[in-house]
Amino acid sequence: MTIIDEFKSGAFADPSTVSGAFLYAVVCTVFAWLVGRTLRVAIQRVLARDKHDRVDRMAVNFLAHLVRFGVYIFAFISYAHLVPALSSLGKAWLASVGVISVVVGLAAQNTLGNLIAGISLLIYRPFSLGDRLQVMAPTGLETGTVESLTLGYTLLRTDDNRRVVIPNSIMASQTTINLTRDDPRVVCSVPFSISYDSDIDKARAILLELAGKHPKAQQVAGCAVTQLAASGVMLSLDVWCSDAPSAGGLKCDLLEQAKKRFDKEGIQIPYPHTTVILERDLRRKTH
Repeated sequence: MTIIDEFKSGAFADPSTVSGAFLYAVVCTVFAWLVGRTLRVAIQRVLARDKHDRVDRMAVNFLAHLVRFGVYIFAFISYAHLVPALSSLGKAWLASVGVISVVVGLAAQNTLGNLIAGISLLIYRPFSLGDRLQVMAPTGLETGTVESLTLGYTLLRTDDNRRVVIPNSIMASQTTINLTRDDPRVVCSVPFSISYDSDIDKARAILLELAGKHPKAQQVAGCAVTQLAASGVMLSLDVWCSDAPSAGGLKCDLLEQAKKRFDKEGIQIPYPHTTVILERDLRRKTH
């Protein structure tokens, strides 16, 4: 029977025929696509109306990806039940499901691990969208802002606009420092070194004055002597800032301003001392 004959006889919609199976495949695919697109548009509208960030965008986007994945799985299962040719293979599938599950489990263990880890991150919520995190990466310690949490990966944007993509399994297992959770304020510790001949009280007064006048400084915690080094006296200026980016800018400004003021006030910044022993002197000592 040709496709035209099937259409005339009404068998075109019969899932037992090739044309019917193809028709139902198209219907199920279009259905899954429409539901997924409708869900995405609805979520985008909800997030666009949320001007005060009352909705956890990371959680909503993650659940949206999960629901869309479930919609495609449901569409495929429904199609398999509608087509008799696929239903007749149910016994064979059931017999081989053990082997298939083992193969799929071994092949996709990393993917499934990332998915489960992503769900645990969503439930326990150690961080949210927009939080600044410190994580260990192959390049070393990285600091970045959480841009997204997908089914498999967490995306961080660093201060120099790089993207660090971390699998969810690693994010769930490693120790992560959240710099903005509840209280985004940080203490900016700026180290200074002055010579032993310089006046400690005068240097401390200059540093406290510079920190108190800086617009990024919220509160000056103090300026204590932290070490008596071989080349000079170490001071640490501690200042509270509103967030980590402000602390970085404050540190650079204070270092430059302190250097200029120290030069005017006669406070010396020591150089490392290096002792050089000539070969002839060494021979004299040995003899």
